Amino acid sequence: MLEIPEAHNLVKQINSLLINKIVKEVIANKHQHKLAWFYGDPADYNQQLLGKTVQGAFAYGGLVEIKFQDVNLLFGDGVSLQYFQANQKEPIKHQLLIKFEDGAFLTSSVKMYGGIWCFKNNSFDNIYYTMAKEKPSPLSAQFNYEYFTTNILDERAKNKRMKAVLATKQSIPGLGNGVLQDILFNAKINPKRKVSTLNEIERLQLFDSVKNTLKEMSNKGGRDTETDLFGAKGGYKTKMTSSNAKQPCPDCKSEIIKEAYLGGSIYYCPNCQKL
Repeated sequence: MLEIPEAHNLVKQINSLLINKIVKEVIANKHQHKLAWFYGDPADYNQQLLGKTVQGAFAYGGLVEIKFQDVNLLFGDGVSLQYFQANQKEPIKHQLLIKFEDGAFLTSSVKMYGGIWCFKNNSFDNIYYTMAKEKPSPLSAQFNYEYFTTNILDERAKNKRMKAVLATKQSIPGLGNGVLQDILFNAKINPKRKVSTLNEIERLQLFDSVKNTLKEMSNKGGRDTETDLFGAKGGYKTKMTSSNAKQPCPDCKSEIIKEAYLGGSIYYCPNCQKL
């Protein structure tokens, strides 16, 4: 699933590969997916994008946006993007295919669920998109300790668990359950702990882990559980994922625990991340 590191890396790749490319043809929703969400009628996407030039890409939380002259194309967190050269074969299935005049093409496919939204500038009214654009990214200087304690670990959060505070309700857009596991492991904080139990040192450790873990993931091209525009896995080796469950903790060698919690799975070391 797209989260902050993957969105950041995809945008870098798009800006390197697609700037000034002109759209020749768009095929949308050819292979239907029950949980692929479009904005408006996907049959209109070809008309909206035909002849348009790619001007740039931007990451907002876990969203990737490609801007054309007067049209935006937005991809949600369950969408996989892949870039192909002119001589490469098209994949059999996709939810969106964009062909460029030089023969290259870009595909997007939905895994479990995901949004593919094409819209005129400023015409897309979506609360998650708005929040992701308005709130500072943890990769930015604006996301500082004062912001973190005032807006994330504030009085309203004191009786909430760490997973609920950090990875639900878009409190930090693009920080989902995937990246959360390593953030909490690096901070040595259990995902089930209440905010009220954190002392000042632990709050600082958590803030540093949010910033530094996401920065490392982004600098290494995303996590090794996700892929980039070329289908290559990210260079960040995850520590707390499904593949590590019941394996030795990288720090103390205790067995990593997997539990169902708050609508998803959590992974933690019972020794390093005491509850």
